[in-house]
Amino acid sequence: MLFRTLSAAVYGIDADLVDIEVDITAARGENEQASVTIVGLPDAAVRESRERIRAALQNCGFFFPFQKTIINLAPADVRKEGASFDLPIALGILGAGGDLAEEANLLHMLCVGELSLDGRVRAIKGALPIAILAREGKVTNLLLPEENAKEAAVVAGINVYPVADLKSATKLVAALRSSDPPEPLKVDPAEILSHTGNYSVDFHEVRGQISAKRALEIASAGGHNILLIGPPGSGKTMLAKRLPTIMPPLEFEAALELTKIHSVAGLTGRAGLVTERPFRSPHHTISDAGLIGGGAVPRPGEVSLAHQGVLFLDELPEFDRSVLEVLRQPLEDQKVTISRAAMSLTFPAAFMLAAAMNPCPCGFWNDPTRECRCSPIQIQRYVGRISGPLLDRIDIHIDVPAVKFRELRGDTHPETDSSTTIRNRVIGARERQLKRFASEKIFSNAAMTPRMIRRYCRIDTASEQMLERAMTRVGLSARAYDRILKVSRTIADLEGSEKIQSPHVSEAVGYRSLDRTYWT
Repeated sequence: MLFRTLSAAVYGIDADLVDIEVDITAARGENEQASVTIVGLPDAAVRESRERIRAALQNCGFFFPFQKTIINLAPADVRKEGASFDLPIALGILGAGGDLAEEANLLHMLCVGELSLDGRVRAIKGALPIAILAREGKVTNLLLPEENAKEAAVVAGINVYPVADLKSATKLVAALRSSDPPEPLKVDPAEILSHTGNYSVDFHEVRGQISAKRALEIASAGGHNILLIGPPGSGKTMLAKRLPTIMPPLEFEAALELTKIHSVAGLTGRAGLVTERPFRSPHHTISDAGLIGGGAVPRPGEVSLAHQGVLFLDELPEFDRSVLEVLRQPLEDQKVTISRAAMSLTFPAAFMLAAAMNPCPCGFWNDPTRECRCSPIQIQRYVGRISGPLLDRIDIHIDVPAVKFRELRGDTHPETDSSTTIRNRVIGARERQLKRFASEKIFSNAAMTPRMIRRYCRIDTASEQMLERAMTRVGLSARAYDRILKVSRTIADLEGSEKIQSPHVSEAVGYRSLDRTYWT
């Protein structure tokens, strides 16, 4: 008997329908033995599902057919990966054996889930893309593991049913075919998003570093990349970790896209929507595939996991130069395209880069209290590990000097603004940018194209002369010139100014301290 069920395979951050056909026939003759064959380009995990499903069916009290069983995963020319096909294949075997339903298919529902040997349904990766696929494919019902249910239920227009084990799945299938189907799981995305902003860290905990806090506020307001330069122990990492606390809250569509990325990476768990902006901090030994993404079927890397959030690279010169160079394309295009022989996939990568480094190998160049042991050539080689084109793509370079004892005690500086206060100013600046770019396809000053810079970043004669002197003296590139104008526009937005003034340009020029000729 032939029986059909529906499942899905995840590629990139999207999913495709997989039609599972199960055919059970009696063996013909003595030479043809009972067997289970899976076709349709299955990987090792899918092929091994035969033994998992056999044990799960028997331990749940179902009969596993001792006949010739052929399982086809269509389309047959697309590789199938993972263990999420266990549940639909098991239901297909039950249906083909006559134990599940009278009709020869379950095409009104989509099933995914990995089976344990005792019949429990384990969590899978990519539940959110699968739920979106079900809605787009007009599949009414979605059966999936309990751990993934909240994540899938944020998608409107489909009925999500969590299943705990194989027995409950069969009962649910029967109930859905009755005249009184059970109620699906309901989740309110607005309620989930309302519980955001509960961070365990805050900017008011950071003593001193007024200029660094100001630079981070500007970076967050305009979506600019930032580089923190200072000696060990000056608070660079502490400052960077608090950057997400002052960024604007995620809107639903942005949270949905971010959750899709984390879903295919298996990082969502039972939380449902990812409502906080991510902060990713990979170690400097990471490979380019780990940073950008890769694999036979490409998976998202750190730049995509940091989408809509912060990618923090501590000890920037310690990263392999080839790893740093692959950042150039996502920093410009805000996406990553990974090509393989079988497929080419694109992942979103609209992240804000925050990096930290010492000014020299020993870390104490220009420090007033500690003597630097590095020669000028050592300093040049150290900073030279970061290419000029990559530095040009970092809008703000800010010095983070060692904190003095009086500042640590709080005797010389009043308590600084909290993250909530700074975030409110950032939101105000972002709202001005959204209004300005209402007719454009961008949302922040950092994303402005050269045409937009000429239109929205006009400066007066005094500011133009100041920029000319800076470019002549420091040797700024044309890209750095554009970055200064973008940062100037953000500073003006924070102050509520429609026009860019000379003080705005002067402050923005001060954030280009690490350009190449600075060290020569």
